[in-house]
Amino acid sequence: MNTTRLFLGLVAVLGVTLAGNPADADELVHFESAPVKLSPFRIRKASEQGENLPQPQGTPLLGYLSRPQGSGPFPAIVVMHGCEGMRFSVKDLWPKRLVSWGYVVLVVDSFTTRNINDTCQSYLPDRVFDAYGALNFLSKQSFVDAQRVALMGFSAGATATLEGTKIEGNEQLMDHKFKAAVAYYPACAGSQGDATVPILILTGERDNWSPTGPCRKRLANLSDDSPPIELNIYKGTYHDFDAPEFTAGRRVFGHIEKYNPDAAEKSIRSVHTFLQKYLSN
Repeated sequence: MNTTRLFLGLVAVLGVTLAGNPADADELVHFESAPVKLSPFRIRKASEQGENLPQPQGTPLLGYLSRPQGSGPFPAIVVMHGCEGMRFSVKDLWPKRLVSWGYVVLVVDSFTTRNINDTCQSYLPDRVFDAYGALNFLSKQSFVDAQRVALMGFSAGATATLEGTKIEGNEQLMDHKFKAAVAYYPACAGSQGDATVPILILTGERDNWSPTGPCRKRLANLSDDSPPIELNIYKGTYHDFDAPEFTAGRRVFGHIEKYNPDAAEKSIRSVHTFLQKYLSN
């Protein structure tokens, strides 16, 4: 099949409109991660000792902003990439799709300003603060409804999404809060417990990089007071199942990454329904 025809076919299946795109896509913006606030104990000790503490600073970051036409205010989505950094489906396909649904989108680049190529064999805990820095940035924009912003992550970005929306986590230190969260194939923590917002988790049955067991365990441990967490597990599906750039499949550090068009389409419908439910007026 002709390559162009194949790509356009994928676009049609995934619900992305290229012609007449309403977005001012990929506007490069600059903002800072949310600063790590000093604890009350640290502030008190400094005061007792006559110490002047420097004002906490965030890390300079880059982001890619896309928005629907019009003045808004629109609901918005903060998008967190995976451990390999910006890939086509996260930086291009998902923003176009979300904008076509009526959302402002800010894709956070956590690597460029830190001179990081990837974190696939390491962990970057600062990404939770990156997400809230993006939320702070969006909250200052007149075309964004700051009360209707969701956090959405993929792989390592999804793990940061869960970390940033767990009860008694760093979320409690933030001035602005997310309304909901979507996590594609995260590394769940079975002991993580309750969430602060409704969450949709989408993952593959055969994903051995982000196995389903800990996700099931977390759901089993939720209290009656927790916001709902929905877990969608797609049978016969591997990591990165929503990403058409992995149509041929590949193996990374012993883990299979492979696109599954049927699971991708089902998951996209679930995301659309979930966001409509929790970000609607």
